[in-house]
Amino acid sequence: MRHSEHPDRLDDPGAARPFDLLPTASAVLDRHGRLVGWSAAAEQLLGHPAAEVLGRPARELLADPAQQADGVSGVVRLRHRDGTARTVGVEATRLADIGGADRWLLNALDLAGAPWWSASHSVLGRFLAHSPYGIAVLDTDLRYLWLNETLARMGGIGLPERLGRRFGDVLPDLSPEIVESKLRQTLETGRPVSQLEYRGRLPTDPDRQHVFSCSMLRLDDADGRVLGVCYMGTDITDRWRIRQRLGLLTDSGARIGTTLDPVTTSRELVELVVPRFADFAALDLLEPVLRGEEPGPPTAGSAAALRRMAHLSARPGNPEVVTELGSAPGYPPSSPMVRCLAEGTALLDADTDSDSLAWLAEDPRRERTVRAWSLRSLMAVPVRARGVVHGVALFIRTTGSDPFEAGDVSLAEELVSRAAVCLDNARRYTREHDTALTLQRSLLPQTLPACPALEVAHRYLPGDTHGGVGGDWFDVIPLSGARVALVVGDVAGHGINAAAAMGRLRTAVHTLADMDLPPDELLAHLDDLVLRLTDDQAGAGGQPGGEPGTGEPAVGEAHNAKCLYAVYDPATRLCTMARAGHVPPALLLPDGEVRFADLPLGPPLGVGSLPFESAEFELPDGATLALFTDGLLGHATRDPDRAAELLLSTLAAARPGLDNACADLLAGMLPDRIEDDIALLLARPRPLAPDQLVTWELAADPAQVAEARAKVTQVLADWGLSELAFTTELIVSELVTNAIRYGAAPIRLRLIRQSALICEVFDGSSTSPRLRHARTTDEGGRGLFLVAQLARRWGTRYTGEGKVIWAEQSV
Repeated sequence: MRHSEHPDRLDDPGAARPFDLLPTASAVLDRHGRLVGWSAAAEQLLGHPAAEVLGRPARELLADPAQQADGVSGVVRLRHRDGTARTVGVEATRLADIGGADRWLLNALDLAGAPWWSASHSVLGRFLAHSPYGIAVLDTDLRYLWLNETLARMGGIGLPERLGRRFGDVLPDLSPEIVESKLRQTLETGRPVSQLEYRGRLPTDPDRQHVFSCSMLRLDDADGRVLGVCYMGTDITDRWRIRQRLGLLTDSGARIGTTLDPVTTSRELVELVVPRFADFAALDLLEPVLRGEEPGPPTAGSAAALRRMAHLSARPGNPEVVTELGSAPGYPPSSPMVRCLAEGTALLDADTDSDSLAWLAEDPRRERTVRAWSLRSLMAVPVRARGVVHGVALFIRTTGSDPFEAGDVSLAEELVSRAAVCLDNARRYTREHDTALTLQRSLLPQTLPACPALEVAHRYLPGDTHGGVGGDWFDVIPLSGARVALVVGDVAGHGINAAAAMGRLRTAVHTLADMDLPPDELLAHLDDLVLRLTDDQAGAGGQPGGEPGTGEPAVGEAHNAKCLYAVYDPATRLCTMARAGHVPPALLLPDGEVRFADLPLGPPLGVGSLPFESAEFELPDGATLALFTDGLLGHATRDPDRAAELLLSTLAAARPGLDNACADLLAGMLPDRIEDDIALLLARPRPLAPDQLVTWELAADPAQVAEARAKVTQVLADWGLSELAFTTELIVSELVTNAIRYGAAPIRLRLIRQSALICEVFDGSSTSPRLRHARTTDEGGRGLFLVAQLARRWGTRYTGEGKVIWAEQSV
């Protein structure tokens, strides 16, 4: 800018000023409207040297004297020295000199030279004067040369304070590193920058964070000389806050409520809002909610039932260190959290002060902690779902963050409301899950019966992914003749349907086992039961596949129930078993050989029309039989063959003792997370010793009855059981007499001494005796009634060669 010696003109006449680098012509007017500054670009535009115009009124340069130039921004026509007129766009900016007198900076652009001027000769002038965007021009040293009034208002700093200074010098708290880096990149590369967002605080509004968006463009002259950088920006703080809030709401749909665990859901909420919304967040739920119960109307006293579920801080440490997870937060009665819980409405303390924090006086520990963290703003929001308050959420901002606003309260209520629905679903699930788990545990064996014929150990592991409610089960059932039945089964699906179906099947197996049916026949009867249940459900209009709308299969659907049934006889050391779609058991022999039992595969229960086959093999003393559900194999690896090999090798390397073997099998086969429930049953035989078993072959002669009584009396004396001789003689006499009178050869009598004294009479007929009550005038018909009175239990079982009538007495 060049100046004359006029007393009101700027100093250093003829010196080059930063204005000379502007692509627009620039001039400065004093308070009287006289020209006191004239740039080289202005001289080039209008042809007037500075000496001719400085000190003269600016209106003399107007092509039309009727126009007003002072303080006017827009499009005007100016007189060139050669007498022609130039159409220029003018922007006027108010300045102030050191003495406080007003001056005007005029920037003019030759609109006729712009290629778009013929289309709209007034656009640029109006844009420069009234643009809603802040515009600035910086030189090659990134120092301010010019800015419009919009940018001055936006930043609260005008041109006099910015002129000749860099962005970081003027706005040190507004991300200067980011802005100046992009400005220099634009200056060096010539590549424009669009929609750069940066955040910070303005000197005129230090308590609130502002967000700006700007674009940058390098300025070059016609010869390619770099003149500087122009940037245009606008304050998008409100738009940015709305975008952040919408982003939180959008993310909440995907990040909150991924499980039905209240602890996980609470943690998901605080992890979502910290640090994007608050510096600290905590969520406390009423204790009844954690038990699956619906809480009653909240009161001030309800705060004692609060339990901390989750908390998170954006800074190292925790402002709520006085409250551990799972414990009661212990809020004072006058605290915003207790009042929020009792009133059921959100409470906001936007700018905390000594009065609003008076409640901390009732809690010195929390007071020390909160004050050390420079608490600035606090908000408590009730956790409400379906009109019922379940707890309270706490949000805190500390010094350095913007205080909460009314819009933040609405956002917090929406986020907490979404979490509350998920928490209420988790509460309902907890209630239903506890019911199903109670049912399942009541249907599983509480203790296994003591069976002298077998040493057994078992494990049952519920699956993690379905709340521990599945359809796997196991059983050990004492049978007649010192025999023992081993059962493992699996009902597909999870939840209360699977547990109820499992209970039905387990009860049915017990009932059929009491009938002493062979394994293949027992499974056939069990298959018929499943088919009947399917027909009953279909006839009732239900879904055979499970509970409506849950997708859970239930008993009756084909291929959904499996079972393995085995019977071990310690007298013969034979094990007979059959399976319905179940995996075969593993067998560890005394010599170390380990293999799967060669057992025919039968169809799953519920298929019908297909037969079941049984297999019989000797189970030597010292062998280990491992029965398990397919969950044990499914967790080890997705390759069934590799899983089978791993099971056999793990069983072979297991430590001695069945309990140790169970632990080793589970440790070697299972990952940290169990998806499906698992039933494992290990059995080791204890065959009868020779002195525990006596057998006699009897002829079909009534005289054999007395001889049988005498032999039994002698054996009982040898076993030290003479006190049972009288009742045993009566039982043997009645059973042998019936076999001789109504049965067929061959006839055998067997005594077994174990935990009970067992008397068995075998004959070759399949006619079943029937217990009846004889009349007082009848001469016979009282034999089996007498046996039933003398024995602890008695019954009949059928074999391939005939039948066995047995009676058992307590020793």
